Amino acid sequence: MKTPGIVSTISELRGQIAQWREGHELVGLVPTMGALHEGHLSLVRETQKHCQKLVVSIFVNPAQFAPHEDFDRYPRSLESDADKLSTVGADLIFAPSVAEMYPAGFATSIEVGGPSRGLETDFRPHFFGGVATVVAKLLIAALPDYAIFGEKDYQQLLVIRRLTHDLGLPIEIGGGAIVREADGLAMSSRNAYLKPDERRIAGTLNVILKDTTAKLRSGATIATAESGATAALIAAGFKSVDYVAVRDASTLERIERLDSPARILAAVKIGGTRLIDNMAV
Repeated sequence: MKTPGIVSTISELRGQIAQWREGHELVGLVPTMGALHEGHLSLVRETQKHCQKLVVSIFVNPAQFAPHEDFDRYPRSLESDADKLSTVGADLIFAPSVAEMYPAGFATSIEVGGPSRGLETDFRPHFFGGVATVVAKLLIAALPDYAIFGEKDYQQLLVIRRLTHDLGLPIEIGGGAIVREADGLAMSSRNAYLKPDERRIAGTLNVILKDTTAKLRSGATIATAESGATAALIAAGFKSVDYVAVRDASTLERIERLDSPARILAAVKIGGTRLIDNMAV
């Protein structure tokens, strides 16, 4: 086990990375909001295949939360996170304060079009502006050779790839496969909010998506499959369904038939918790 160092300022982060660069070592970055679980640790392991040194950032980003969302109660556990990262050999934790990332007078935001349109934006219009701004700051602060984001947030992954390409940042953006619980529920820090009966219902989300992909492959129309999945989710006990959508896997544009790689994406609510999931069709 190796205990990672912890820095809280961009200057400290850059100083450490500069030392690694002197040794011609490749640097990887795993951006997180903390409350780490096996899904995050899998991203660390994947990044270590590409890089000799690895930074995990831990920052609960206020810019991606609306006033009615769960910023204040989002789990924060830096000591526990550091212990988990020591088991996988992370080299450094970057844990900045809000003031470090958004100092007094901060007046810049980044808007990404393309894959950000629709889906999450229809229900959380503030979200991708906040994500794009903080991710751009993290990437520019560290300038890693490689950075990775989980495929559970599939739309976010495509937005970040678009951002990195459009800004000409010389960083490879990797996507980490979804890590699931025994019943198939995608791992998420927000799963801790679920009550026992809600947790049981939550485990049916991925099952319904799998059933829907099977129907699509058997010839069901996209419109029929989407409406059928929505009805099945409500019948399973979910409070509401924000969307179930089959989209082009590389652009998230609407499609009418399965003649190119596609992805099914869903967002649902159960109790006071919102869950998202997706899978290849």
